[in-house]
Amino acid sequence: MSNSAINNKIQKLREILEEYNHQYYVLDDPSVPDIEYDRVLKDLIALENQYPEFRSSDSPSQKVGGKALSKFEQINHEVPMLSLDNGFSEADLQAFEKRVNERLNTSIHIEFACEPKLDGLAASILYENGLLVQAATRGDGQVGENITENVKTIANVPLKLRGENLPQRLEVRGEVFMPKQGFDKLNQQQKEIGAKVFANPRNAAAGSLRQLDSKITAARPLRFFAYSVGVLEGGNISQKASHSQRLASLGELGLPLCKENQVVTGFDECLSYFEKIGRMRDDLSYDIDGVVFKVNDLQLQQRLGFVSKAPRWAMAQKFPAQEEMTVLNDVEFQVGRTGAITPVARLVPVFVGGVTVSNATLHNQDEVNRLQVKIGDTVIIRRAGDVIPQVVSVVQSKRPMNAKDIAFPRLCPECGSDVERIEDEAVMRCTGGLVCGAQRKQAIKHFASRKAFDIDGLGDKIVDQLVDENLIETPADIFTLTLSQLLGLERFAEKSAVNLLNAIDAAKQTTLPKFIYALGIREVGESTARNLAMHYLSLDAIKLADTESLQEVPDVGKIVATHLHAFLAEDANIKVMDKLIEAGVNWPDIEAPSEDKQPLIGKTIVLTGTLTQMGRAEAKNKLQELGAKVSGSISAKTDLLIAGEKAGSKLTKAATLGIEVWDENQFVEFIESTQ
Repeated sequence: MSNSAINNKIQKLREILEEYNHQYYVLDDPSVPDIEYDRVLKDLIALENQYPEFRSSDSPSQKVGGKALSKFEQINHEVPMLSLDNGFSEADLQAFEKRVNERLNTSIHIEFACEPKLDGLAASILYENGLLVQAATRGDGQVGENITENVKTIANVPLKLRGENLPQRLEVRGEVFMPKQGFDKLNQQQKEIGAKVFANPRNAAAGSLRQLDSKITAARPLRFFAYSVGVLEGGNISQKASHSQRLASLGELGLPLCKENQVVTGFDECLSYFEKIGRMRDDLSYDIDGVVFKVNDLQLQQRLGFVSKAPRWAMAQKFPAQEEMTVLNDVEFQVGRTGAITPVARLVPVFVGGVTVSNATLHNQDEVNRLQVKIGDTVIIRRAGDVIPQVVSVVQSKRPMNAKDIAFPRLCPECGSDVERIEDEAVMRCTGGLVCGAQRKQAIKHFASRKAFDIDGLGDKIVDQLVDENLIETPADIFTLTLSQLLGLERFAEKSAVNLLNAIDAAKQTTLPKFIYALGIREVGESTARNLAMHYLSLDAIKLADTESLQEVPDVGKIVATHLHAFLAEDANIKVMDKLIEAGVNWPDIEAPSEDKQPLIGKTIVLTGTLTQMGRAEAKNKLQELGAKVSGSISAKTDLLIAGEKAGSKLTKAATLGIEVWDENQFVEFIESTQ
């Protein structure tokens, strides 16, 4: 192949990858699966390594990071990167609009561009003739650090702009941030290798962007949203009359924009937008700490000008602080509905996230060890929306001499049962199961639910009432309820009481899989309960099984087997099961499975799309009755995909992996042929 042909092939691969990047990060509408993108990128890197003379700084391959730096160079901003004045109340926002109107000598409602205030790190990116040539931090507004190599690695930052009539020079300003999902994954990876975890996404973004080794930055899930323009020379963008139009032009050039941006008119609409974003805050994929309001008309911005280090035409309306400092007075241990024992910090009350907080979660013993927190410490707590407040760090310099270590219990603080911690799990749990008071209501509600004993009329409120009145302590007590007991309760008439007792009596006839599922054993769902029943054929056999035997059951690994064995080792749980049978709970005998009755034994099947001839739950049940394992995700171990209408990424992945696919008609015909 000639040098010209090689260069053309390299250019073609770059164009393909740039288009894929644009579809994925800007349009949010990828046309190919990730594996295809990775394949093209691999081909490009191989060619560039073989022919280094054709390597280019704007190649998508450069996003993997370059040579590590010894230090950051300093960059002078041609146009200063100014900060914004902050507002904290409705009155502050109203005063901002008033100042704008007074300075413009007008009473008309001004148009404002509204943008979520991302909680990340401000950055400046310079393009010359469409190519990324320089990037810098904000620094002190006049001088920043050269982070060009690091910014090049950010997945949604284009190395080359799209379109025609590009500006000769274009400085784009925006926020580098770390999405919440990426932050959680990064911290999990840090924990697994024993490295420092980050307190919040902003710290993670800042730490990742300011790495001297750009390969480290490349491995971090950073993203960028453009929000303004600094230097601008030539191109169509310079002809735009408003801030929002300029941003739209940046989007056309391939730069990523925040989709929640909006243009509104006047104070009332600004306030409405602020409140709307506040409600959306917890559901956004990224952290924000307020809303930025900018006068939209660029000529009006020029007339308004600047004061000190901030523009008069913009302000940041902040949400209540999500982090504060206080003192940890004590630690108590709470037992959750699944038996999880959680250390709860009792704090000196502090106002954070819009409410007064006096308690915060410490999660588990691993988290306590990681934080190195003690009773008496000054701690930083974080509260985001309705999320339970949590301790994120300790102010070591403020530790008192009498600070005490946090001691974890060996017995359940609620019922006195043994506490277990499964290998590779962080959470300690009570083994009391059905007899633990903290778990009782939830255990009974689960027992009576539709997929378990399906007791009509025994809803959550009735369960709460029966437990609060000490009429039932375990699921077995349901079957000993009497008419006189029910009639003594508020809101129970004779008819409703009789109906409930009839439903309870009818529920005695069940199946072994439903009985096992109803017990609420950790990690034992419907599928696992069915597999246990079909493997052992009787409850007595399951009771006698050890952890090694249990792991012979399909889908029962070491962790599930350990949970099962621990549950069955508690005498209190066995007594409840025995009482259920004494009360008349029964099920038909199970015959050993045969291939003619269960032709799908050993097969892993995935359902996707919309099924029109039956519900998803019904289809899953039919497959399981025929011996199949029904999985929620596609992998190389999948034997069959059943695709209904509007099947999406799973269908694409199945094609990539060469997995057999049936449509709904084929599936229904197969089901009918087995009956």
